[in-house]
Amino acid sequence: MTKKVIFDALSENCIYNIREVVSQEIVQAIKENKEIIILCVGTDRSTGDSLGPIVGDKLKFLVRNNVFIYGNLENPVHAKNISEVKDLILNTHSNPYVIAIDASLGDLQDVGKVIIESKPLNPGLALNKKLPSVGNLSITGVVNISGSLEFMVLQNTRLYIVMKLAETISSGLYHAILKTIGGRKTSSLNKGDLLLDISETL
Repeated sequence: MTKKVIFDALSENCIYNIREVVSQEIVQAIKENKEIIILCVGTDRSTGDSLGPIVGDKLKFLVRNNVFIYGNLENPVHAKNISEVKDLILNTHSNPYVIAIDASLGDLQDVGKVIIESKPLNPGLALNKKLPSVGNLSITGVVNISGSLEFMVLQNTRLYIVMKLAETISSGLYHAILKTIGGRKTSSLNKGDLLLDISETL
């Protein structure tokens, strides 16, 4: 189990490192025939908080046997619907293994880093929101510095950093799935399409 590892998204080895760590984490779940759920948390209404939905968009083509994606730019998983989405996943999938992805704030030297931990994700911490924890494995990208006025910090985050993190995380996950499951895609309906009924209202 990976307690906590940190990689620099600008490093040449970052995608490879993410692939190796994620592969090691999900290999037992694959052996137990668990469905792999990639849950991308965030909203497209804030640059800094759009990391999750962008990753979800980049991974839409990855859906295949036992791999499902929840959360993208069209149908984001955010503070207002994450409880419903968590219930939907638990009711739709049998004993799923959930990889939860979200943006985070941190120290200046950590901006641009990818953090992987073998524990649930606690979304909304940066904004002091009490939201349900989700996932078996959490992947967060540090998009900006923490401190005061976190909402404004997220709103004024550089899109370049978010896109670089999203590209690195999505590529690492893509190669981890190929390594552990293979390239065969499923022809069945993406269960993540059920999110069409859970839309943002504000």
